[in-house]
Amino acid sequence: MNDSSADILWNNFERAFRPQSVAILGASNDATRISGRALHYMKKAGYQGRIYPVNPSRETVQEIKAYASLDAVPEVPDMVLICIAAEKVKDAIRECVAKGAGAAVIYASGFAETGEAGKQLQQEIRALADAGGLRVFGPNCLGLLSTQSGFIGTFSSAFDDGFVSNGNVAVVSQSGAYGGHLAYLCRERNVGIGYWVSTGNELNTDVADCIKWLACQDDVSVIMAFAEGIRDGDKFIDALRTAHEQRKAVIFGKVGGSEAGSVAATSHTASLAGSDEVYDAVFRQYGVYRARTTEEHVDLAYACSRGVYPLDRRLGIITVSGGFGIQLCDAADRYGLEVPPLPPASQEKLKTINPFGGAGNPCDTTAGVLNDMSIISKTFRVMYEEGGYGSVIGSFTMLPASPTYGARMCDAIQAGTVDYKDRPTLLCMAAGKEVIRSYEEAGFLVYSDSDRAALAVSALAYLKDGFDKEINVPDIDLALRRDIGAQMLSEAAAQRLLAGAGLPFLPSGVVCSAEAAVTAAESHGYPVVMKIVSPDILHKTEIGGVILNVDSADACRSAYQTLIERAGTKAPHAHIEGVLVTPMAPKGIETIMGVNRDPVFGPVVMFGLGGIFTELFEDVSFRIAPFDESEARRMIEETRAYGLLKGFRGKPAADIDALARTLAQLSQFAAANADQISSIDLNPVVALEAGRGVFALDAVIVPGEK
Repeated sequence: MNDSSADILWNNFERAFRPQSVAILGASNDATRISGRALHYMKKAGYQGRIYPVNPSRETVQEIKAYASLDAVPEVPDMVLICIAAEKVKDAIRECVAKGAGAAVIYASGFAETGEAGKQLQQEIRALADAGGLRVFGPNCLGLLSTQSGFIGTFSSAFDDGFVSNGNVAVVSQSGAYGGHLAYLCRERNVGIGYWVSTGNELNTDVADCIKWLACQDDVSVIMAFAEGIRDGDKFIDALRTAHEQRKAVIFGKVGGSEAGSVAATSHTASLAGSDEVYDAVFRQYGVYRARTTEEHVDLAYACSRGVYPLDRRLGIITVSGGFGIQLCDAADRYGLEVPPLPPASQEKLKTINPFGGAGNPCDTTAGVLNDMSIISKTFRVMYEEGGYGSVIGSFTMLPASPTYGARMCDAIQAGTVDYKDRPTLLCMAAGKEVIRSYEEAGFLVYSDSDRAALAVSALAYLKDGFDKEINVPDIDLALRRDIGAQMLSEAAAQRLLAGAGLPFLPSGVVCSAEAAVTAAESHGYPVVMKIVSPDILHKTEIGGVILNVDSADACRSAYQTLIERAGTKAPHAHIEGVLVTPMAPKGIETIMGVNRDPVFGPVVMFGLGGIFTELFEDVSFRIAPFDESEARRMIEETRAYGLLKGFRGKPAADIDALARTLAQLSQFAAANADQISSIDLNPVVALEAGRGVFALDAVIVPGEK
């Protein structure tokens, strides 16, 4: 696709979501059929544009004049809904291109998700659409809608008994059924949706395209996304970067991480489900929140749609029952929220206001509030004004549902929080829809469960941190590009290659005789480490190919002979380059750094606790290469090993700055040689005390397939 076609496709998003005219190929007079539902919906929604049903067998369709062909339609339609069988779609796309339509939706299945023949047909259709600058949604999708324009280009049953209200939330989903389910639940939760789109097989419009376009719309603040797999990693990252730059909250449901889920994803939409850990890394890198359940997906969209985020992770808790306060404290701990006590003077003030209540944090107002609702107002004010909490959760059980107390309680909470609308106040309560709506209209977020409320605060804080962090993706340093070749490299060759690219190693040399080993050892100073060097022996310790603490000339000669004999006995077909001699490493904290080439996102860098603990604890973090030192430091801080690195039980802190520099440099090398490497393993990388640096003790580079 050339740049001109790409620009046309991008501009045609506007024609897709805000069409002034819509043609419907195969339009049915029966509003219950797939081919009749979109027309029925648009009439019901009061769509103000022109609708052109195309059906050669009828003069009218659902009381609207019909046309025998798309060519007979009296104007160029912005959008064409293709409601015909798969075998007729190719001709329909030709007609759309010839007519000059801006966008089309293909509802039919029977394409790439069915096998090679369907995949070939889909590719042929794409070639036609791309050449004609036609934006296509689908095939195998449920279409799209724009609430404000009244365009309802979908047959989803989610809208059978009512449409979603207009709002600042957008939904984009590969799965039409899941997207429809989200829309239904959002409507039940009083979450307004401005745009809704299902991408299906993603012929030339995928989730990334939609996220990027939606992120650029002024009337969108929150994007709910769902995908089984991503094909174009660079385009996906560009879309997430755009959302970050526009400060749009992206809440992503990514499935297909399990082995069974991955197989299902491939068969459902012909998607490639990438490594789950890699997706987590991408989301963390760009401040995207990953929703693990549908309930969480909707809970977070609901919270974000209000546009109010916590000042920090410090949470205030107010309850009418001590048990609920404890439950909220437990939930806060689970989700990384802090529950610090009020200052002593503030606690004394609350004891004066409510002598029988709890005054720390949580603040238990007890049933005394039933006699004096002003206690609630005063408690909220003290919590916010003097405690300075980033948000407050109030747990009031079923009291808001009471005809006696409900309205008075809402007024009391409102009086206590009126000056603190810059942060979210969440209420845990049980009541009917009308009562809940009244509390929401007063500015509160309402949850039926303590755990869900605490998770919402944590997720809001995560998203706010994502908005606030600066993301600098450095240009790839092409000076680091090397000719790696197609053959396995020995450790010594890998070290030379990486050291030349700025990665830190101890001094070493490869020798081919016992006397040369002695000379090398004496130049480094005893004791030394000696290792067999062969591209065919990756795991040297398994054959006894490493000897530590060699402390004299005689020991050095003996070690050399032993290593050569072991290699000859245990790896007789291995090509032996010699023996590597290097100083014994000073003590430090062992970490691991590595690179793996992901099929979607390219080189992915890993960091974690190294040595023998890597596989035992699986305490690792990932990032897409390249990245800068700030991102590398965030990567380090995500691991549990960070607690050890920053100093633990009186131990000095490790050189975290040097670790971050090394990670960033490794990411640059990986990016510059992305097409040549399959993986890199530096294990261990020893971190010395702060200011003393780091160095790698072992290196493995596995070349990629050319």
